[in-house]
This record gives sequence, C-alpha cells and structure tokens, in this order.
Amino acid sequence: MVNTYDETFTLRPRDCDLNEKWRPSAVLETMQDAAGAHSILLGCGRDELIKKNMVWVIARCEVHMDRYPSVGEQITVHTFPTPTRICFFPRYYVFTDARGEMIGKAGTLWLLLDTTTRRMLPPGDVGKLIPENKDLSIPMNLPATVGNLQGDEFVSEYRPVYTDLDVNGHVNNTRYADWLCNTLGIDLMTEYEPEHIILNYNHEVLPGHVVTLHRILKGNEYRLSGKVGDTTAFEIGGTLRRRV
Repeated sequence: MVNTYDETFTLRPRDCDLNEKWRPSAVLETMQDAAGAHSILLGCGRDELIKKNMVWVIARCEVHMDRYPSVGEQITVHTFPTPTRICFFPRYYVFTDARGEMIGKAGTLWLLLDTTTRRMLPPGDVGKLIPENKDLSIPMNLPATVGNLQGDEFVSEYRPVYTDLDVNGHVNNTRYADWLCNTLGIDLMTEYEPEHIILNYNHEVLPGHVVTLHRILKGNEYRLSGKVGDTTAFEIGGTLRRRV
C-alpha cells in the first residue's frame, strides 16, 4: 500500500495569473490531480468507483499559502489521507519549493457520491482501502467552516458555462476559486493575493443553474457565497495580503 503520494512539477505559464504567480484555482487543480493519482494507487480511483456508480466529490477545503511561487519554479506536492470520519474522507497536502521549504498547506474533506441518486454514500469497502497513517504529522486541523462577515454586499448573477463543468457533470470545485478572484476584480487581485482560503461545498451547481453571488470585502477579509434559489450552494471565506 502506498500510504503517501508525492509529485514534483515545474510551474507553467498556464498555471499562473497576470502577476506570474500560481493561480489559486491552479493550486486546487494540483490538489485534485494529486488526490486522484493517489486514489488510483490505493485502488479507489475514479475508474474503479464509476463501475459501482460512485465518484469522489469534495465537501470542504482549507488552504494556507505562505507564498505563491512564480512561473518556472519547481514545486512538490505531498499528500496523504487519514481514516474516515463518519462519511468524510480527510486528506492533507503540503507544498514545498525546490529548496524543500514549505510554501503552503491544505486540508480537504471528501465524500462518495452516488451518480444515480446524487446522494452521499457511506465509506463502505472504499473506507477499508484508506491507510491509517498514524505515524504521520498532520499539517493542520480539519477544514473549517466559513464564518460570517458583516459589510456591504456586492451582488451579481452568474450562469455556469461549458468550461466550469467537469466529468461529474457539475461545476468543478476548482472553479469557485476563479469566481472568487473574478468578483474581487483585476485591480484588487493585482495588489493583493488570498493568504487563506476556506471553501465549503454545500450543494452541487449544475448546468442551467442561475447562481446569485454575494460578495463582502471588509479590510483584508472576504466572503463569497453562491445561492441557487434559496439554497446556498457554496461559501468561500478567508483573508488577503498585499503582494510583495
């Protein structure tokens, strides 16, 4: 059994923003790809699950970035799961640069989704494939919930487009980070970067949904929630820091 998974890559221009820094959504894409690759080695990759009408979906994510590397830098992502908690599958990540220095860390909670009923499934036999990893140091607590933030709201509507959707037929988890950056705007994102990101995925967003985005910015704190009708589909919160 391969208890952990490491992948080293060079940061490409397509992974970066106009500041030539690692784009937040690309950070999430790296996490998603590393989790997928490790799941294959553990015997619970997408191809195996889809035979049983199951897929992995993410419920919560929390990312702390000490710094965003620049295009051309070599990055290593180290990831590992820990035993299930009720129906949740925790997974952690550590990002290091070419010198071996940690530049960021993250934690996620994953679920199994029935592709027919679109309902959450218990861990079952998949849970038995997850290593305990009791000897490993956990880099952070389990992902938090997005807190409340009081302030003026900027409200807009968004209709998911073709490139927002993934192989599971809903808006991909990484796209919400792009929605956050887009609602914050080019001027702000040129001067600031997300230091801390918490994402709570409450309900999947499907093709044809109209999402009402509610964004609050107060000092260096932000909060973005998306509603489909009266249902809160997702929430993102965290803090910004000035770029150096």
